[in-house]
Amino acid sequence: MKLTSILSLTACFIICSSCSNKKETPKYVNKAKHSIENINALPTKIKYPKNNSYDENRITLGKLLFYDPILSGDKDVACATCHHPKNGYAEFRDISIGVNGIGFASKRVFNSPNTIPFVKRNAHTILNTAFNGIDTLNQYTPENAPMFWDSRVNSLENQAIEPIKSLEEMRGLHFSDTEILTEIVSRLNTIEAYKSLFKEAFKGENTITVENIGKAIAAFERTLVANNSRFDKYMRGHKNAISLSEKEGFELFKKVGCINCHSGSMFSDYKMHVLSVPENEKLIKIDSGFQQQFSFRTPTLRNLRFTAPYMHNGTLTTLEKVLEFYEDLTFKKSRNPNIKVTLIDTLAQKLTLRVKDMALIISFLNTLNDDSFDKTVPKKVPSGLHVGGNIN
Repeated sequence: MKLTSILSLTACFIICSSCSNKKETPKYVNKAKHSIENINALPTKIKYPKNNSYDENRITLGKLLFYDPILSGDKDVACATCHHPKNGYAEFRDISIGVNGIGFASKRVFNSPNTIPFVKRNAHTILNTAFNGIDTLNQYTPENAPMFWDSRVNSLENQAIEPIKSLEEMRGLHFSDTEILTEIVSRLNTIEAYKSLFKEAFKGENTITVENIGKAIAAFERTLVANNSRFDKYMRGHKNAISLSEKEGFELFKKVGCINCHSGSMFSDYKMHVLSVPENEKLIKIDSGFQQQFSFRTPTLRNLRFTAPYMHNGTLTTLEKVLEFYEDLTFKKSRNPNIKVTLIDTLAQKLTLRVKDMALIISFLNTLNDDSFDKTVPKKVPSGLHVGGNIN
């Protein structure tokens, strides 16, 4: 029987049979043993949506909006509050403090008194989100790029608006999720600099709209690319870009089965998987994830140096602890009492990861770091508010 279709990387095993009439016991082949071509270097060019093509004016405007707390209900939180370049556009926190907070990254605390909850999930890095949804052939559609841990919206344009509507992230208590958008548009229209910037970026009158706010921020976020790691150089033909031990770690990464979910040039299949990550005790309510199934999207493995602590709720503080967690899954151990072992993703349970492999795999993961991204911060924003929100 001939194989007539190429199986997805996310399928962990395939049944192989001979083309002859001789009866044989079916063999199971680990897809992780397949060729290096299943993982590529990141593209050197970015794709843009048809309705939001590359535009320098939009990038300039988007960067100012990204750092301006004018977009938050109480004018105290900016996108950059939780996604700052000093932290690799992530945060170095398990879960974020948005509204009614003060301080930067791990030192950020709530003001007193406070009734605002923590943001329930770990802040993804914005680096390379321009490539979200990319497959093993380096194909992707920016309009359909999945965003957030539960992929609840597609595209950077739509993603940019969601935190503004979220009570704990940026909206606060004084506006509803629909009122806040009207309020933000009204505020921006009172600032002459923004009126001029929007007019230049979108070529017309009355251009300050929710849609254009999303487009401008997305335009800036697509410039936040880190696609020249040592691993990228290695995949482009520079065979000495990574060391022998790092190459061994790469082979182990494939052999033990990590590649089954962490595939493609972004090291993510962009699919939902049920694991059993411990709950974060800071949260009042249990986070049941995508469609209340306790599943979350596979995160990228790029720039892990900047994204600790790890997992959707930041409960695993180091890469060693992450790998130990996955080793537990292979022994059918659940660390979350709300998730039965029988519900844990079979791909995770079929990993063959062991302690002896961990150091080499971590050495490989470190080749995916790239700090050659834009770290510049505006000296001021048109609103006159504190750049980045209350982070000092």
